[in-house]
Amino acid sequence: MTRSAPDSCPGVLRLHQAADGPLTRIRLPGGALRPDQLRALAAAARELGNGDIELTSRGNVQLRQMHDADALAARLDAVGLLPSPTHERVRNIVASPLSGRVGGWTDVHALVPALDERLRSAPGLAELPGRVLFTLDDGRGDVSGLGGDIGVHAVGDDDYALVLGGRDTGIRLPGTEVLDVLIATAHAFQELRGDRWRLHEIEDGPARVAARLGLDAAAEPLEFGAVHDIPIGWLTQSDGRVALGAGVPLGSLPARTAEFVAAIEHPILVTPWRSLVVADLGESPAEQVVRVLAPMGLIFDAHSPWLLVTACAGKPGCAKSRTDVRADAAAAVGAGRVTTAGAPEPRSPDSEPPGSNNVDATGARTGLEAVDIEVAGRQHWSGCDRRCGRPRGALTDIVAEPDGYRVTPPHHEKP
Repeated sequence: MTRSAPDSCPGVLRLHQAADGPLTRIRLPGGALRPDQLRALAAAARELGNGDIELTSRGNVQLRQMHDADALAARLDAVGLLPSPTHERVRNIVASPLSGRVGGWTDVHALVPALDERLRSAPGLAELPGRVLFTLDDGRGDVSGLGGDIGVHAVGDDDYALVLGGRDTGIRLPGTEVLDVLIATAHAFQELRGDRWRLHEIEDGPARVAARLGLDAAAEPLEFGAVHDIPIGWLTQSDGRVALGAGVPLGSLPARTAEFVAAIEHPILVTPWRSLVVADLGESPAEQVVRVLAPMGLIFDAHSPWLLVTACAGKPGCAKSRTDVRADAAAAVGAGRVTTAGAPEPRSPDSEPPGSNNVDATGARTGLEAVDIEVAGRQHWSGCDRRCGRPRGALTDIVAEPDGYRVTPPHHEKP
């Protein structure tokens, strides 16, 4: 694959001119946020933008309608959210959110600051595309299935599989070599990539990178699939304390709600499923947090239909969108047209004959009004055929077309 335009992935110092105004993306390695940092984001969203903090599928955050880029950069720099003006867009590091607290082989969060520092200290890596994703999975398989470019997957207390292009290479590493190999891999990708943005876009990319590293496979590769077991609700940590997983409807966190989360004064993690984890709570404070934040719209019920629905930016944020898909998706949830029971099994496009009940050759229903859409199970609403923000794995695609929505049932997908 070749690219006809340079990487324009937004950051703090290079904003994206969205249809509704300038958009900034702030990288949060490992999804980690201190309370003071979340307060700064909430204040920036309220005073410089549209009042909301958007959570992304890489555990980062976005602010929309930024009307003072210099003031934003100064605020973020003051709380440590802009540690490098040269490398700020390449700090895309996702780590298993519950690692070190609930389950997993080892605490991969211990690797995050060291990897971030090594990235920022390598001048040549400042030119990595802003879309490159590093994944650190503690062995539970929650982030290795996200389709990252460069990562490790714990296979023991101090043993890791090297993951390239979202697949296990069969190469195994001791913990002492992980950081060196990840940085060497990033350099190798940078040397090979040409105008490609992602490792999987390079023909035989993982094999060519491994060859440059001089590493050989020593184990049968593991298979990774998309995981959708979002950490929601009351999660008992290994030390007896409590982590609270909170869903954020459509990933949009109002600044006022963010201020209440920050006021808890405990570690906060943004997950790649556009949710939050507030960690290291006692039982009584955790109960109080739920009583305060649930009425404000955060979701602590793992069976909530909100957790089944994702959506692109839609109108007015995206000029390519045909409609306000987020409003339509929210209306479907509110009206009870998103159901958790009886979710359809993945099926082939030819499982329903085309031409019947507005069913096309792909098995999709076409020309539907938003109010007529009722779907069980996981679903993604898109304002156009690009389907931006679509999660990996099987789900129902709900795509706006000129004459209404097209609803395509889940098909069998490769992990």
